[in-house]
Amino acid sequence: MNLKRTAINTVSAASGLVRYNLKIIFANRFIFFLAAALGIFILVTVLNIVNPDANTNQGTIYWLLLVPGVLLVFYPSVFGIQNDVDSRMIEILFGIPDYRYKVWLLRLVIVFALTFVILLVLAFLSTFALIDIPVFTMAAQVMFPVLFFGSIAFMVSTIVTNGSAAAVVMIVGGIGLWIAQSSISRSKWNPFLNPFNIPQNVSDTVWADIALQNRIYLTAVIFAVLLYALLNLQKREKFMR
Repeated sequence: MNLKRTAINTVSAASGLVRYNLKIIFANRFIFFLAAALGIFILVTVLNIVNPDANTNQGTIYWLLLVPGVLLVFYPSVFGIQNDVDSRMIEILFGIPDYRYKVWLLRLVIVFALTFVILLVLAFLSTFALIDIPVFTMAAQVMFPVLFFGSIAFMVSTIVTNGSAAAVVMIVGGIGLWIAQSSISRSKWNPFLNPFNIPQNVSDTVWADIALQNRIYLTAVIFAVLLYALLNLQKREKFMR
């Protein structure tokens, strides 16, 4: 009986914590980023449907889903700490030892999980509106760069401690990477690498190996930058003002 009551209390506390953090995540301007992500998806999908000359393939769907995915994680990753500072919640988080790590990690997990679910839905809709695609595989592949940029954005926010400044850094960095695509498009170090867009002069086996190595490198970077971001959260004086 005690074990059952403990389990119920644990589930209740966990669900309450998730609901509370969902309210924080969806507060302020996140809903606008969600609307922009869905709007871009719908617009591009309609343009592909009405254009008879559109050469839609799995590589196209990958790019179509990547933009909404990045938009969905952008605001919570960049402005999450700034919102805590503005609401004075940061003082409470730093007042409880190690609690801030759990809170911000939970928020990131919620954002990433929610983004994955939305990408699954959009990928499923793409199979009806455009072409047949492996829904789960497509959404999972898109999540690699989404997790990469979301983690980098969170790390930057812990360094500059200002949401607007972190947003500028991420936008400039993203534009720089996009401009460099002509020289790194086939590189295993390219965070924008599209595994469904196989170059003409590269065999399927070689490209699959490059894509696999790329995903391994992205995963390593994700864990490294998240660890560095959590270490930055030890510097109380940077966030308390």
